[in-house]
Amino acid sequence: MDMQVGFVIFPNLTQLDFTGPLQVLSRLPRSTVHIAAKRRDPVPSDAALALMPTTTFRDCPPLDLLCIPGGFGVDQAIEDEETMAFVRRQGAQAKYVTSVCTGAFVLGAAGLLRGKKATTHWAYHHLLPRVGALPERARVVRDGNVVTGGGVTAGIDFAFTLMNEIAGPAHTQAVQLGLEYDPHPPFRAGSPAVAPPEIKAAADGRYAPRIAEFVAVLDRIAPRLRVTD
Repeated sequence: MDMQVGFVIFPNLTQLDFTGPLQVLSRLPRSTVHIAAKRRDPVPSDAALALMPTTTFRDCPPLDLLCIPGGFGVDQAIEDEETMAFVRRQGAQAKYVTSVCTGAFVLGAAGLLRGKKATTHWAYHHLLPRVGALPERARVVRDGNVVTGGGVTAGIDFAFTLMNEIAGPAHTQAVQLGLEYDPHPPFRAGSPAVAPPEIKAAADGRYAPRIAEFVAVLDRIAPRLRVTD
C-alpha cells in the first residue's frame, strides 16, 4: 500500500519551504503525494510562483506523513480554523508529523508540539515555547514522530533525513546524487553561529518588525493554546 504524503499549503507561504522537500519526498518509493489547501484554486507563494493544490482539506485522504511549510502566511494560517482543524485531524493519526521553517508554529498552534523538542527558522527560534515546544538548535530535530526542519533550505536536509528513515540509505543517496545535492555556497554565512557580526546585525534589524507582528498573532491565539496543560 502506498504511503500517503501530504503538504499543507496556504497563501504567502515560502515556496522553497514547500518545493524543496516536495522535490525530495516525491521520490519516495511506493508513495502518493497530496498538496492540500482549502480550495483547489492556485495558492500564491512569497515569490512569483502560484502553487496548485491536488486536493482540498475536505477531500484529502488520511496521511501517513504530514508536512507544513512556513512563511509569512503562517500568521493567517494559525488563525484560520479550517486550516487548523485539518492539521489537528491529520496530525492526530499521521505516522510522521513534520514541518519546515515557521511551519513549526502551525503544528504548535494545533497542539502537536506540546512538550516536544523542535526547531524552526533562527529568527523565530526563541518563540517556540509560546506554542509549547522545547527549542533545540539544529538543522533537523526529531522527537518521537515529530520531525521539524530549520529555516527554508534546511527543508532539503529535513526531507533527506525522512527519506533515509523510510526508504533507507541506498535509495536516499541515489536520490541525493540524482538531484546533485552537494551545496557549496560562496559564503559561510547561512547560520547566525557563523555569519559575520555586521551581517547578523543587519538581518536582526530587518526581522525585528516582522517578529513584532508575529508575536502579536501569538498573543491573540494564546488563550486557546493551553501550552501548560
